[in-house]
Amino acid sequence: MNIRISRSLGVVAVLYFTANFSAQTKKDSLSKENKIEEIVMIGYGTQKKSNVTGAISSIKASDIEDAPTAGRPEQVLQGRAAGISVVSNSGQPGTAPTVRVRGITSFGAGSNDPLWVVDGIVVDNIGWLNQSDIESMEILKDGASAAIYGVSAAKGVILITTKKGRKGKLNLSYNGFFGVGSASKKLDLLNGTQYATIMNEAYNNDGLKPFLGNPSSYGVGTDWQKQIFNSAQRQSHEFSINGGNDKSTFYSSFGYYDQEGIVLRDISNYKRINARLNSTHKVFDFLTIGQTFAYTHTKSRGVNDNGEFGGPLSSAINLDPLTPVVVTNGINSQPNFSDYINNPNYVRDPNGNPYGISPYVSKEMTNPLAFRQTQLGRFKWTDDIIANVFAELKLDKHISFKSSMNGKLSYWGNQAFVPVNYLSTANKNDFNSLFRQIDKKFEWSTENTLSYQNKFGLHNLNVLFGQGYYEYNISSGQSTTFTNLPTNNWEDASFNFDISPENRKGNAWDGKQTHKASYFARVVYDYDNRYLFTGTIRRDGSSKFGSNNHWGNFPAMSLGWNVSNESFWPENKVVNSFKLRGGYGVLGNDAIDDFQFANFLIAGSNYTFGDNIIRVGYAPSTLENPDLKWERTSQFNIAADMKLFRNIDLSVDLYRKKSTDILRKVELPGYLGLINNPFRNIGDMNNDGVEVNLGYKKKWGDFGFSVNGNLAYLKNEITRLENNRPYVNFASYQTLGAVSRLQVGESYGSFYGYKNLGIFQNQAEIDAYRNAKGELIQPKAKPGDFKRLDANGDGVIDDKDYVNLGSSVPKYTFGLTVNLNYKNFDLMVFAQGQAGNKIFQGLRRLDILEANYQTAIMGRWTGEGTSNTIARLTVNDDNQNYTRMSDYYLQNGDYLRLKLVQIGYTLPSEAAKTIGASKIRFYVTGENLVTFTKYTGYDPEIAGTDTFGIDRAFYPQARTFIFGASVQF
Repeated sequence: MNIRISRSLGVVAVLYFTANFSAQTKKDSLSKENKIEEIVMIGYGTQKKSNVTGAISSIKASDIEDAPTAGRPEQVLQGRAAGISVVSNSGQPGTAPTVRVRGITSFGAGSNDPLWVVDGIVVDNIGWLNQSDIESMEILKDGASAAIYGVSAAKGVILITTKKGRKGKLNLSYNGFFGVGSASKKLDLLNGTQYATIMNEAYNNDGLKPFLGNPSSYGVGTDWQKQIFNSAQRQSHEFSINGGNDKSTFYSSFGYYDQEGIVLRDISNYKRINARLNSTHKVFDFLTIGQTFAYTHTKSRGVNDNGEFGGPLSSAINLDPLTPVVVTNGINSQPNFSDYINNPNYVRDPNGNPYGISPYVSKEMTNPLAFRQTQLGRFKWTDDIIANVFAELKLDKHISFKSSMNGKLSYWGNQAFVPVNYLSTANKNDFNSLFRQIDKKFEWSTENTLSYQNKFGLHNLNVLFGQGYYEYNISSGQSTTFTNLPTNNWEDASFNFDISPENRKGNAWDGKQTHKASYFARVVYDYDNRYLFTGTIRRDGSSKFGSNNHWGNFPAMSLGWNVSNESFWPENKVVNSFKLRGGYGVLGNDAIDDFQFANFLIAGSNYTFGDNIIRVGYAPSTLENPDLKWERTSQFNIAADMKLFRNIDLSVDLYRKKSTDILRKVELPGYLGLINNPFRNIGDMNNDGVEVNLGYKKKWGDFGFSVNGNLAYLKNEITRLENNRPYVNFASYQTLGAVSRLQVGESYGSFYGYKNLGIFQNQAEIDAYRNAKGELIQPKAKPGDFKRLDANGDGVIDDKDYVNLGSSVPKYTFGLTVNLNYKNFDLMVFAQGQAGNKIFQGLRRLDILEANYQTAIMGRWTGEGTSNTIARLTVNDDNQNYTRMSDYYLQNGDYLRLKLVQIGYTLPSEAAKTIGASKIRFYVTGENLVTFTKYTGYDPEIAGTDTFGIDRAFYPQARTFIFGASVQF
């Protein structure tokens, strides 16, 4: 054999062996491989994965079918593909995670959620879907692959194909589990003695008389976290049946899911039932019809899951440990006994004892067990019906026409009974009330496509033309409130009580209907599976924009080259296949409030004129802006896909995503009399990234092994704000004011505040910190206070010295899945994480001086040399150590989480056949077993609708142990 080096376009050099293989022999082998090649969804069609030119990540049923459902099917995407970030919004049952495709696309026009398309139906969420019903999930990440969806696709597209029936015998399957979860971590909060020590010290440091006695007399005190955290059960049961013949096939499923929360499970829980039917019927050889139908009902109770203004979590963190959970030795023993005497509506436990009321920590902070008693009559519910019918006509062997009608009908609402109660001076109800709200919304669409597919020698051509019409927000709602019911028990509360008219109130509303029309076309071409081309154009018209900008055009093009299919590419054992691909596309975004281009007079501005009679008033809704236009997101992607050593798959993508004319509301002075601030095209933003997916799969006899890993890097930068504004304040927190900004040249949602240079250890250091005029830079400082960086050098510490303290958006996201199997045993290990971001820890109420602290405060400055990171404690805080934003509140958000470990055993087929089953598998799973992080809060995985990484008392995810089984007949 002769050894030589082959170079292809200077990109790859491989060492190969020349042997007695001809180009024709190689093409024959490729042809055989292509017969079993993976097919992926590309939007209104399918394509061989080897010929895909866009950035599409595919997740198959086999990748997720063994993972226990987390209540939301979005969660299974976490860590399984580079470029998609799935971050928990809360550990509260039923809460949807935050899903982002290739970073943040907009900072004002709607959420940054991707477009969800289930079996061709565009939906606003997939919480109604059974995880086991999913056949595949394709993530269209770049402009070229997503452009077929035009104005709706700027934030990425996720296509979900559900399972369909197959001809043959009936197949029945069951997958279910039962699990128990608990909190994996508790905060280290001050006990009674420590709390009294810290509070007395803060008062002493300001020369004030302490309000507490000898700290040692208080002992350990109340552990409020112990009172709110509980074990939580979780169960899921999913059944499906499918089958059919040459003419008709069907797939039907039913699911039941029930999960309790780990925080006060009586008022934190979620239940869901759903049913689904898919069917396809070949009426004639040239005509196929079909339908999908899904129904889902949910009922949930929830607590404030990331908010500092009340709720069980925030209260448990902030309440003093001196207040008892229940007063068992008489209210006269309490320092605030007058609260009980003067307010007889205080809440009692089942034994009639009063729940403790804090004499020190007030406002929204309340005894969480008393709070629970007032929330038992609250719940939310939804009913969703999603349906699709289609007909596909085969005009000849190359041309087909498909028409579909899609619809979603949703009902949702909530009910709440608020009893007469007294929780604190700021939380009380002197009369009871029963509230019910019911809303409904109907959305429908119709789409028609004409496709042509043919092969001319070595030329393969697929052409698609399409048209769609979409109606949104056909909606209405109404609410009713009854007050002063003759019962104070939520179980007896009813609207059937005959109460006086003045105790009855009602309200109703109608939605603003909008619509969109679209035309689209796509050409997919390849020559001999070597030279690949895809071109797409979509034209969308939306009623959300005025006549100047009704229509937008969204073109895209991508190219690919299967280098390894060339005759000059040698058969070798190193690089078995190699493909280059690249593309460019323009996408849109119209996710703004309705009719923002126009100025309407709307009700709600009532007034008095010359007397005390209230008259119905109208005011302009906003400022007219006929030039309001689409956000546009252009994306360039270049990539390489390789198979190495027959068992390794590697793909690398580099991209730049540029959003221009970003839509966001701008603040206008109140004296203009507008009801709403107007939307404007105010800015531009870039997302640059690198994605790497690497997989290995091998089998040795009875032993099989596979590993799949992914890593993504993201750099986000705001490049323009209107009128050359340097920044826009973004998120705020209590007395700190704005804690993050949208600032030109920096990442979305970057944290801004003072940079601390340590702590003044003595008066000499304060006196030495002077400006050019010889004046003290921090004249109010005392030893033990933070030393702030004078960032602009003007000799004064103020807001102009705020500097970038880090981004809330992770720079790196990663995931790793390992699968092992030996004979009938299998093992799966899944880990995921992120790095390069900061978390703002806002767990303590800054406006409540007596709120509790974490034990880290015991390391505060108490004298020269005692601390250089935690300032002294005071009541007045003249130096604003804790009442202004600084890097003191930020921590690294890096983490690596062992998300899932599962051990399974499949019964031998002979044993399964004894009950008529074809397969029976049992498994044990551990979820969220361990998290490696330096973050000191409950959970470093913190998302949010607009902002990442702000911990306001985040509801943590549970550590859960699950036992499950799957059976197939």
